[in-house]
Amino acid sequence: MTRTTPEPRTARTRARLRQALLDACAERPLAEVSVAALVRRAGIGRATFYVHYADLEALAVDACADVVRDAVDALHAWRGRPDPVHAPPALRAFFAGLAPHATLYRTLLTPGGGGPLGRVLHRDLRARSLAERELAGAADAPLVASAVAATFAGVLADWLHGLIDARSDEVADQVWQLLVALHASR
Repeated sequence: MTRTTPEPRTARTRARLRQALLDACAERPLAEVSVAALVRRAGIGRATFYVHYADLEALAVDACADVVRDAVDALHAWRGRPDPVHAPPALRAFFAGLAPHATLYRTLLTPGGGGPLGRVLHRDLRARSLAERELAGAADAPLVASAVAATFAGVLADWLHGLIDARSDEVADQVWQLLVALHASR
């Protein structure tokens, strides 16, 4: 999939909207944020909002897309033979850094890894995992890529929703061990 770089004005407008949403959601749940209040905070017109986003959920998923990119990068931030017990530092840092916007992530990522953010996470993680497995010549690439994406999205969502009782470093190590086992399967 080819991505084009948006023109600078579009990029600035979207950045202002994303930041306004993150700031608003730090104060109240997404369900209590209105488009009117958001555009005032961002300093743009309501019509401009709708040029860029269909609704607040679409903006929220876009604003949280960085967490998806960070997760995918954190899972692939190692080279060579992985430590089967301890997660790479990037994965530990990823889990530790979720706290500031955890409420918003819980809104968009339902238990089990569903929801709009879960779908984006699954799609992007599966694509990255599939590409790496195919590059390595693994015959089971589609199966393992799907399992990796589902496992990570599910564990992340369940942890954010309090269904897994663990500190951020503990859950990073635990999900890492599951993913290493999936990759080791033949």
